[in-house]
Amino acid sequence: MTSQASAHPGTSILAVLPAEHRKRLMGLAHEVNFPQATRLFEEGGTADRFWIIQTGIVALDVQIPGRGRTVVETIGAGSLLGWSWLCPPRQWHLGAETRNPVSAWEFDATEVRELCAANPAFGLVLVTLVAETIGHRLRATRTRLLDLYRPQGSGPRP
Repeated sequence: MTSQASAHPGTSILAVLPAEHRKRLMGLAHEVNFPQATRLFEEGGTADRFWIIQTGIVALDVQIPGRGRTVVETIGAGSLLGWSWLCPPRQWHLGAETRNPVSAWEFDATEVRELCAANPAFGLVLVTLVAETIGHRLRATRTRLLDLYRPQGSGPRP
């Protein structure tokens, strides 16, 4: 059986997971809450977990020499926070900080990778959704960095 799942920005990742896969994943979830201005992870740190945001906003940032942290995207309810846990070397590619109080489901990356290995159909669907998230985040980061470094007076982006 193959399962088609596709997440679009603003669509809850849980909404696109088939019910059987959603149930498996949520069996590993732990509810967590973070106050405003909490650093959740830093670029280069060990990526050993990820979250699905229930409420609140998280800013994703990149460290730019001489400029400090620069926000490249903000994400909210239904969004996957963290994808670096999936691929070696399992280090965060961005940093993340809450913009307001956030509630989320937290997942231990090792447990989820083990579930993916034990259930290949589940693993394929989840990896596909994570890959879509990676692509979206890379495009958002590229756009933000182009905006930051575009020569002044060069006109609007094409």
